Amino acid sequence: MLALAIKLVLAHTIGDFLFQPYTWVQHKETHKHKSKYLYWHILIHIVALVVVLQFNFQYWLLLIIIPVSHYIIDVVKLHLNTRMNPRLLFGLDQLAHLIIIALVVKIYQPYTVSITQLFTPKTLLFLTCILGVTKASSIIMRTIISKWDLSEYNKDTTLEDAGAYIGILERLFVFMFIITNHWEGVGFLITAKSVFRFSDLSKAKDRKLTEYILIGTLISFGLAISFGLGYEYISSLIEQ
Repeated sequence: MLALAIKLVLAHTIGDFLFQPYTWVQHKETHKHKSKYLYWHILIHIVALVVVLQFNFQYWLLLIIIPVSHYIIDVVKLHLNTRMNPRLLFGLDQLAHLIIIALVVKIYQPYTVSITQLFTPKTLLFLTCILGVTKASSIIMRTIISKWDLSEYNKDTTLEDAGAYIGILERLFVFMFIITNHWEGVGFLITAKSVFRFSDLSKAKDRKLTEYILIGTLISFGLAISFGLGYEYISSLIEQ
């Protein structure tokens, strides 16, 4: 079952990402279902499927279902392109393709999916910690740091919400390094961030901004480490 699923995901990756130039995407967005590249795209998917399945045509039903469903999903996506958030639409598009792949695998190699697995103590603990290092930590940091007003330093053009996303990603990395027992990764991340921040601090030449950045960084890393250690400790109790 797993081998077939991997082959189908590989074929999907080849067709959707490796052999789909951006010029094709632009042409499809403009001409939608009339674009010749939409049909070239589907043909590439068929060829990729045949190759990864090693020309085994006992999967003939699969070779019909996946390309046809892919065409339908892509056409729907193209017509919704101007009506929905493109990032959300991309995510839903990929999710739809993966669901089709899962259903096709189930046709050939039946498997069971138990939703109760999502409610095991360790899974719930993991989800709680992920929410903790992302959304909860962002709110905690914003609450703590709100006592200092540094609006004077926000005059330069910056990406919208970039700081929040960077903080979330760094905490996720720290958390994953800890629960996989790779503490050296935490040290590498701190070093890398220090290097990137050095130019900002040297240009600012302002102790107030330097202290603000250091406080934010230490709180962010501290929260991520706390959640990581908490996860490790509670996991050990669950396994006992």
